Amino acid sequence: MSSTRITNGAERAIIENMLDRNREALIATARGLSEADARRRLVTSLTTPISVIKHAAAAERIWFQRFWAGLGEHECDGYSARDVGTFAVTDDETLADVIAEFERASQRSREIAARFDLDDVKHNPREGTVSMRWTLLSMIEEFARHAGHGDILREQLDVTAG
Repeated sequence: MSSTRITNGAERAIIENMLDRNREALIATARGLSEADARRRLVTSLTTPISVIKHAAAAERIWFQRFWAGLGEHECDGYSARDVGTFAVTDDETLADVIAEFERASQRSREIAARFDLDDVKHNPREGTVSMRWTLLSMIEEFARHAGHGDILREQLDVTAG
């Protein structure tokens, strides 16, 4: 994965590059934190640096492995149980584990997405008919939002650390 920014060229390359850059930005918000800081709750919800990445890994599985590839729960990488409570992180999961889980899920998403054209569509019970293009753009939106959350959490953690 490269953080080189693509600003022109083929639509697919631009979209996939932007998605990868948002994946990288999300990871960067937590990289280097202590385990305690990665789990520190600074807001009333379960949103912590580690939980945002855990949630992002679930989003990758839900949209690409289960929805687009049609894999069963036991065929998916990482946590499943239908990824309910996607912000929940167990005591035995480390930040490195969760980042690795997200990176594995992201790689599998890239492989699955490559099998489809941007205009390929499937019916989703919640969203209606969605294209691969819409899915990729939706993931850009999702990860950009959460990278913003992560930036704010990191800023709060860095201020309290001195």
